[in-house]
Amino acid sequence: MRLERRHQTSRLALLLAPLGAVAFTLLISSLLVMWAGAPVGRTYALLLAGGFGSVFAWSETLTRAVPLMLTGLAVAVAFRARLFNIGAEGQLYAGAVAAVAVGGMHGGTGLEWPLWLLFAAMMLAAALAGALLLLGPALMKSRLGVDEVVTTLLLNFIVLLGVGALLDGPMKDPLAMGWPQSVGLQPALELSRLVAQTRVHTGLLWALALALLVWALLRHTVLGFDIRALGANSRAAAFAGVPVTRTMVLTALLSGALAGLAGAIEVAGRASYLTLDMSPGYGYTGIVIAMLAGLHPLGVVLAAVFVAGVLVGADSMSRAIGVPSYIADVIVATALLSVLVATLLAQYRLRWK
Repeated sequence: MRLERRHQTSRLALLLAPLGAVAFTLLISSLLVMWAGAPVGRTYALLLAGGFGSVFAWSETLTRAVPLMLTGLAVAVAFRARLFNIGAEGQLYAGAVAAVAVGGMHGGTGLEWPLWLLFAAMMLAAALAGALLLLGPALMKSRLGVDEVVTTLLLNFIVLLGVGALLDGPMKDPLAMGWPQSVGLQPALELSRLVAQTRVHTGLLWALALALLVWALLRHTVLGFDIRALGANSRAAAFAGVPVTRTMVLTALLSGALAGLAGAIEVAGRASYLTLDMSPGYGYTGIVIAMLAGLHPLGVVLAAVFVAGVLVGADSMSRAIGVPSYIADVIVATALLSVLVATLLAQYRLRWK
């Protein structure tokens, strides 16, 4: 048995591949639900209701989806250029540290900045922190051929250790009663709520606007063409005149900046301070979301809402029926594997010798 590339790939097949992968994922997950002794239909109904069944459920899902949209966009942009950025988690924390350093520790500098300028500086610092963190691995890949999967992954642990040191040192809140958390942002820098009495904040609008901008950049600009050409075939792109190193650097800066903004928006929109457990793996989940979306920026929005709904609904379902909430992690992981296989089969066919 061997894989043979199809002469013409159906666009309909590529569109239906994620849907088929989700259906297969639910089928596999139902076996685990039955193993836990719970009714499959009621379990999935509670899962759906917990994520999308009320205004409160939608608010929690959209709140959880905001950082997932941004890390998903960061991964999608990088993967489009075959820059396999596994470090969105570290870039998110780097952006959060930079945001707190500008927006929370600014009071001790003796400077009085206008609010709009301070907010812009906070967001710019977060974007720069994430971008610079990915710049090194991109240059090492382009110049030295170093595998960026290894470097970006290991940088996650370095950043988290650095954040832990900062939270126990210069950034520690003296009023936190020993709890390792940073000083809080100035209240005026926190993002406002979109819906009263919920946690949905204007970071959602930021994420949607950035998804549209990234889509337009990839679709309608020279840089977007260069990124897609580099991802399709780097040697052919170089032969055709695409500046490979420059395109790789710009892609890294854009990808890292998106992940850094995820950290700043998460701090400004939810807690207003930084803790070491601020992210339950948003950077790694962004990889799943980007793959579920087929690396399409607008598809990232839908995939982020779906994954966030599963995660939020699993918590509600677990309390109601007793099925472990870890079923959500199984669903997300299985969905990733399923969509990879489904996309592969949409482009290749099995041939028996």
